[in-house]
Amino acid sequence: MLANDELALLIKSKYPVIFVESIDEEYVVNQLRQIASQLGLIFYQWSVTSGLQRGFSESPYYQTGDPEKMIKTILSLVKSDRSESGLFVLKDFDKHLESSVLLRLFKDLVNLVKNTKNTMVIVGPEYKLPKDIEPEAAHIVGGYPDEREIASLLKGILNELVRAEKGKISLTIDEIQKIIKSLKGLSVQQIRNVIHQCFVDDRLIDIKDLNTIESYKKKLFDQEGLLEFCITEDKENIANFDNLKRWLNERKESFAEVASSLPSPRGLLLMGVQGCGKSLSVKAIAKELGLPLYRLDIGRLYSQYIGQTEQNLRRALATVDKLSPLCLWIDEIEKGFAASAGESDGGVSQRVLGTFLTWMQERKSTCFLAATANDIYRLPPEFLRKGRFDEIFFVDLPDQEIRRSLFTIHLRKRGLNPESFDCHLLAEKAADFSGAEIEQAIISALYRASSKKESVSTHHILEQISLTKPLALLKQEDITFLRDWAKERTIPA
Repeated sequence: MLANDELALLIKSKYPVIFVESIDEEYVVNQLRQIASQLGLIFYQWSVTSGLQRGFSESPYYQTGDPEKMIKTILSLVKSDRSESGLFVLKDFDKHLESSVLLRLFKDLVNLVKNTKNTMVIVGPEYKLPKDIEPEAAHIVGGYPDEREIASLLKGILNELVRAEKGKISLTIDEIQKIIKSLKGLSVQQIRNVIHQCFVDDRLIDIKDLNTIESYKKKLFDQEGLLEFCITEDKENIANFDNLKRWLNERKESFAEVASSLPSPRGLLLMGVQGCGKSLSVKAIAKELGLPLYRLDIGRLYSQYIGQTEQNLRRALATVDKLSPLCLWIDEIEKGFAASAGESDGGVSQRVLGTFLTWMQERKSTCFLAATANDIYRLPPEFLRKGRFDEIFFVDLPDQEIRRSLFTIHLRKRGLNPESFDCHLLAEKAADFSGAEIEQAIISALYRASSKKESVSTHHILEQISLTKPLALLKQEDITFLRDWAKERTIPA
């Protein structure tokens, strides 16, 4: 449901007080004026500088710049004319409720308008109400244009830039749709600001400006630096993962506007052996779904102060909702929500886990959660319950054919021609190697060849392979157990 539709529903439901949390006051007031007209309500607006006005252009009621006289005026209006109902929009009025007199007057007003069609709408940038009023109030975060409105606004801005600034627009229809999605959660003025910022850089608007928009949003919403914006990867840069690629291909269209009737996938968990490409896969997932990728470092949330950790998590998740649509990456999720940690940390980890599970279940934002895990011993069983993640994939050690593909990929990434190397032999000799160990063997071979003033060859890589003891041998028992556990519980990636 769109924020404006939800707001209209709350008004029709006869809530006496609604708090609209938004930084775009002008946009919210205009939307409320339209809603009042649709519902046959008289529209009133108030601010401490302008007083109480009926409509947009009429003179204010006498001396109603004073909050106390404003409330008394509304009380008088509601009592005197019960045949007509009003929608009263009060700008920043929450700041005045610290006064005991104003709080008492407002409680009288709330009690008067209960079960009538009159509604008090408080508009402010941050939700804050006294405990006396909170049970009577509905809270909505809104006042931001939807995709249709963003498309119209963006068209106007781009036309203006081309006409007045002699700029250039280089965007396909699909790329415009991606830009529109990335602008969700911004106010009208913020959209204007960031588009002009993109234009000033090179007098060109193209798909590369997506990164500028995401950086702008991160600075705007993530003041504490709890989220890290990450660069995505092409799926061609990961070897195998056929089941995962197929799964993504079947679902990626559900993020498109044309397929809005389909429920968007909510997330997946990648479990498996360390160094086998789980993190790289997450970067490819975000690219395939056409979503910006943000990484949440759970370890940074923890604080020595009582209650601060839970507050940090709530703040981070609120930021995620504001930045959506996005792909949220939590690496080694078991370390942040360890099943056994609750007894040793005073219950902090259990409370954090509870907060996170509730968010996973109840979130309404378009956020795809991609989590990775290495240690199933420490993974809370709540994550494995069906419905937490859409699917759980197991990432195993690569077989010989996949190892050959990995050598090809990593050689090509470093500007080397794979055909100049015996990738079949390298794959055979690197039995039990993970993708990370294969990459490191190539890097070490490059250093060795450079020190000898030689061109790197198959011989140099074979030498590094022979010097490496893979993790699969060093932790053989653990990996065997992990594989056996995954056979009946996960899908091979």
